[in-house]
Amino acid sequence: MSATPSHQPSAVAASLMPVKALGNVLVLCAIAVVIFAVFVLVGLDGWTYYTTPAAVRGYTSAHQVLRPAGRVGHLFGVGGFVLMLVPIAYSVRKKVRRFRDAGSLKTWLEVHVFCGIFGPVLVTFHTAFKFNGIVSAAYWSMVVVVLSGFVGRYLFVRIPRSIRGHELTQAELDERALQLSRALSAAALPEKLLADIEAFERRVAPPHGAPSFGVLFLGEISMLREIRRFRRTVEQRAVAAELHHNVIEVAAERAMLVRRIAYLKKTKTLFDLWHVFHMPLVYIMFVIVLMHVAVTMYMGYVPFMD
Repeated sequence: MSATPSHQPSAVAASLMPVKALGNVLVLCAIAVVIFAVFVLVGLDGWTYYTTPAAVRGYTSAHQVLRPAGRVGHLFGVGGFVLMLVPIAYSVRKKVRRFRDAGSLKTWLEVHVFCGIFGPVLVTFHTAFKFNGIVSAAYWSMVVVVLSGFVGRYLFVRIPRSIRGHELTQAELDERALQLSRALSAAALPEKLLADIEAFERRVAPPHGAPSFGVLFLGEISMLREIRRFRRTVEQRAVAAELHHNVIEVAAERAMLVRRIAYLKKTKTLFDLWHVFHMPLVYIMFVIVLMHVAVTMYMGYVPFMD
């Protein structure tokens, strides 16, 4: 009977497949956005209101409710602003030592992503799709921050970390890659299956020389495609189903890990540069938003101050 590779769960393994982990929260966010949009556009007659020319919106029945200073429209702005403050807690969780064990980084990241997307959606409806003056500056700075955030998340999840969010050292990564290699070598695998693994590793091996930015950002698309191709190949071999699963898991993790190690230095450099670009935008956005909030409160456009 064939032995199976020993594939113990590891912090490295938990950090190597971020697309699926992030995909879950993105799907949840998409569902929430759709439900919210249907509620506003249909339930509150928002479609008629938002498609009516701005000059005559005041005559529509939904104007008092959905205008930026309206009962509901204003709450959209308050809710969006509160959700946009949540990512600050995520930054505190990462940087303040006493909070680093307060929940897993994966959960914090998912909350950060959800609030970072749904909050701007609320703000968009708060503007009633009218962008002018200080509102325009605040809104478009928010859009730039959100788009920049997607780039940052892409880079962040490609730096292997422990489940608690601590960045793994080069030695820890090399040791895990060696463990996976030993697991495959120690297993009594059929020759054809070994040949499949070797062919798979040759196809996904990082290119020689300095890694390019294009391969860094687009290479994992081909990596995931090759993993699916490898899975189909292994499943065609006449061996136990459990062996199929273990071989695929171990080989895929090792291939992904080797690629991450090869691109680690460039990924970290880009992530540091991203911080230099992203954080000033965040500060500018919040300064403009706070100015907007101050003017709004000064003018008395707050539901509970009526």
